[in-house]
Amino acid sequence: MTERTRPPSRICPSCDGFASVAVTLGGRNRNGHLRIITAHCLDCHGIATVRRSLTREAARV
Repeated sequence: MTERTRPPSRICPSCDGFASVAVTLGGRNRNGHLRIITAHCLDCHGIATVRRSLTREAARV
């Protein structure tokens, strides 16, 4: 019986699946809340996966 192989992973190689992060800027606003910005991965645009064609290209390298 042959082994079943899984399809290649679609996780973004640049962010390793952590596509969006919250970064504190330090300090607080007038209401006492931390000042936070959200940064997204430039390659996958914050969705943590890549298209099949990009996955195949990365596998060849």
